[in-house]
Amino acid sequence: MPSPIEPELELVSHHLCPYVQRAAIVLAEKQVPFKRTLIDLASKPDWFSSLAPLGKVPLLRQGNTTLFESAAICEFLDEIYGPALHPRNPVERAQHRAWIAVASSVLDTISGLYNAPTEPAFEARRTELEARFSRVEDALHSGPYFRGSPFSLVDAAFAPVFRYFEVFDRHVSLATFAGKPKLGAWRQRLAERPSVRSAVDADYGDRLERFLSARPSHLSTLINALG
Repeated sequence: MPSPIEPELELVSHHLCPYVQRAAIVLAEKQVPFKRTLIDLASKPDWFSSLAPLGKVPLLRQGNTTLFESAAICEFLDEIYGPALHPRNPVERAQHRAWIAVASSVLDTISGLYNAPTEPAFEARRTELEARFSRVEDALHSGPYFRGSPFSLVDAAFAPVFRYFEVFDRHVSLATFAGKPKLGAWRQRLAERPSVRSAVDADYGDRLERFLSARPSHLSTLINALG
């Protein structure tokens, strides 16, 4: 008797959300087919609000089951589908979870950077970013990925962080990666990985630039000054 067909995985997404990208990268690494459902977070559909306790994307849906929060989603995928992207050693696994939390804190600082209303506030966030990335540089080994090889969930968490700088670099020299050769090499290697490239649409950079230029912020002033 044939096995019942599992319902298709659905990743509820927003075009620009870096946390959605984490889940999409993990799904691609594991070659798990899924469909992506895009929503407008400024006008959330009723069905989304009933499923998302925190009102955030991503959601991962399969049949009547819904998971929320990117860390939980990525760990679930890592437990269900191979190859494993988390170390099996409990100490290393805990360390990787901690570095994933660091990636989230860097995303918070990036949000503070592009929302900073004045140049001094912008510079304060830029300095904070530089300090955070110096810590990451010190933690990296010889590459090509966070723990050398293979690719891990920490890599999936940091790839969306680095993607912001593809747009920032068009308009302002933050010097974030200056003097951090391991970080620069890691950033480049992640940008080249197919799972990372496929995690966003081809027009992601233009969408992000429009989003940033519309903010009432110092960065938007720099972007708009360049036309």
